[in-house]
Amino acid sequence: MIRTFSAACCALLLMAGAAAAAESDAANWSQWRGPGRDAHSPDTGLMQSWETTKPRLLWTADGLGEGYASVAIANDVLYTTGNFENGQAMVAVSLQNGEVLWKTPFTAEAPKHGHQGSRSTPTVDGDRVYAVGSNGEVVCFKTADGTLLWDRNFSDWNGRMMSGWGFAESPLVDGDVVVCTPGGDEAMLVALNKMTGEEVWTSSAVDFPGAGRKSGAGYSSIVVSNGGGVKQYVQLVGAGVIGVRASDGKFLWGYGDMANGTANIPTPIVDGDYVFCSTGYKGGAALLKLQSDGDGVKAEEVYYLEAKLFENHHGGMVKVGDYIYAGHKHNQGFPICLEMMSGKVAWGGEERGEGEGSAAVIYADGNLLFRYQTGQISLIAANPEEQIRKGFFMPEIQKGRSWAHPVVINGKLYLREQDQLMCYDLTPPRG
Repeated sequence: MIRTFSAACCALLLMAGAAAAAESDAANWSQWRGPGRDAHSPDTGLMQSWETTKPRLLWTADGLGEGYASVAIANDVLYTTGNFENGQAMVAVSLQNGEVLWKTPFTAEAPKHGHQGSRSTPTVDGDRVYAVGSNGEVVCFKTADGTLLWDRNFSDWNGRMMSGWGFAESPLVDGDVVVCTPGGDEAMLVALNKMTGEEVWTSSAVDFPGAGRKSGAGYSSIVVSNGGGVKQYVQLVGAGVIGVRASDGKFLWGYGDMANGTANIPTPIVDGDYVFCSTGYKGGAALLKLQSDGDGVKAEEVYYLEAKLFENHHGGMVKVGDYIYAGHKHNQGFPICLEMMSGKVAWGGEERGEGEGSAAVIYADGNLLFRYQTGQISLIAANPEEQIRKGFFMPEIQKGRSWAHPVVINGKLYLREQDQLMCYDLTPPRG
């Protein structure tokens, strides 16, 4: 069942939001999928309907380079990666006026692989910013002026992708290390000293029951879990979902029944002792429970869902409360709500509003923003009872495939569209 959002409900929620949330202090969105790598915006007091009043375009910026990378924001500066004639580069943009503050290339020429363009969202950590280039470069810059502090390449570990669309990882900075995924047989994951780039440990690829069709790195990004009482890094690679011990890179567990042989993409969802994972290309989805196993951890399948029931191609998944929201079907993006612990579909999966192709999803102030490949952005209530569509809008700029994930922070919506950036006001109109 789908219904539109009534004007009366909109008015009540706008009044409640205005009373409950004044302007918040400045916050940062310093990495892929935000502060918790879970696609949750901390914002409140946002517009609760786009049915009659659409988000207002505040400004646009140029000079980001070609690519699909999302953006990181820290201390009023936005960072992203893009392709230019002289190579792939890190770009810093002022949020005060949209001007490019600095641009530092880190490849000698523009990378050559399928779906041209950058795809790594930078990670900001203090006065440094990190990224992974689509040819496998791992780079660290000074945030102040873009000085390159160190660089490595996944070729140092015989890195490779599961297929030919270039590396597409956003690096994780955790304590003193930056962790990323070369995809090599002897170094599926690697931890580097974040100050120097020196190797701390490597984690070799290990075969496991149900391992997928391809070795090498996938198109996902690492998340942290303490499941089974052990701190570990969870990643979706070519063979499936794996966990490696954070302290030394020891392989702990692997699960491959939902992996596909073309491109494993969505970042897994971690919640306590549980890991939820999904892929497209008829991969399906699964819920795993992590349990202590001697000095290690084992992963047990709670359930597996065939692709016809739940399949996230790319665009990612968001857990809100006890439910997971995502775009369902391969390259389709039909809104769907799934009860995580049971695997039961609460609603959706067969209908949607405006927009086509896969949808990048983010949660903000009680709602989900679905950004479709064709550019349209829909506002949908994070309500497990029914699908409530609350309006949509078409951004000012749309070029080709709108794959860059949206960012919502400090009352603003940031949309990267290849070489350009749009900033929209999501706060309710005054007066």
